[in-house]
Amino acid sequence: MIKHFRRLFEKKKPVSMGVETAPLSPEQLQTVTVVCTECKPPQLLVGSAQSVGKQRDQNEDTLLALNAVISDGDTGLPFGIFIVADGMGGHQHGEIASGVAARSMAEYLIKKLYGPLYGANSEPQNDSLHEIMEKAVHEAQQIVTRKAPGGGTTLTAAIVIGEQVTLAHVGDTRAYFIYPDGRIQIMTQDHSLVRRLVELGQLTEEEAAVHPQRNVLYRAVGQVEPFQPDINTYLLPHPGYMMLCSDGLWGVVTQAEIFKIITSQPNPVLACHELIEAANNAGGPDNISALLVQYIN
Repeated sequence: MIKHFRRLFEKKKPVSMGVETAPLSPEQLQTVTVVCTECKPPQLLVGSAQSVGKQRDQNEDTLLALNAVISDGDTGLPFGIFIVADGMGGHQHGEIASGVAARSMAEYLIKKLYGPLYGANSEPQNDSLHEIMEKAVHEAQQIVTRKAPGGGTTLTAAIVIGEQVTLAHVGDTRAYFIYPDGRIQIMTQDHSLVRRLVELGQLTEEEAAVHPQRNVLYRAVGQVEPFQPDINTYLLPHPGYMMLCSDGLWGVVTQAEIFKIITSQPNPVLACHELIEAANNAGGPDNISALLVQYIN
């Protein structure tokens, strides 16, 4: 069964993305040095935290984390489903949209993956993870359209099986990879009007950060126009972290501060709560959600 799930990834090879290594001083390198010891079976350390923020009356973010491990002696396989969704502010039923999108996607993924993995469903799974993720996003789209008409939500979801992760993304919630040498890599592309203008060279990063339309999305779950989610497969940082978060975090806390907080805390739970506190200390203009995953073996 474990070999079967590894083959799901073989249908869609991990994407390799070039990154630049930021030079660090000897003191900084000593601070972020990770001492690796053998851990059997391999597993995921997971933390999450959330806040309504300082300037909102209600929470329109939803986060979901399911974490498991299966080991048959010689082979161990950690498995997880992680989702962050941000209901679109100013839209009817935005808070409902994020909740039903995250829950419906998780339900679909559990049915397709958890059952076969643990023997609850003997039906063979022939779809690749890419295909499963795409169908799960469209399932969420249909349910949001039905249960939250006029509402919309971003959606960033990750399936982790072993050392590999498949990401599905719509909107401007983000997935990051954080490495102990100081690199922070954004693994998703914002589907926002301002980000598109930056890509076209019509806005600078500084102008985009304060643009009055920086939260306007051209792609979201619940919109009438048909869309395709961004779906890619990668190798998890090892050592390092994967972080999913809403723009209530990345929009006000710098990447340098995010790195400092994550690497200075003893575990992902405390790191996530420290990240939320940092966003609130920066004004907390929006709902804030953070989900941190560390692969250990």
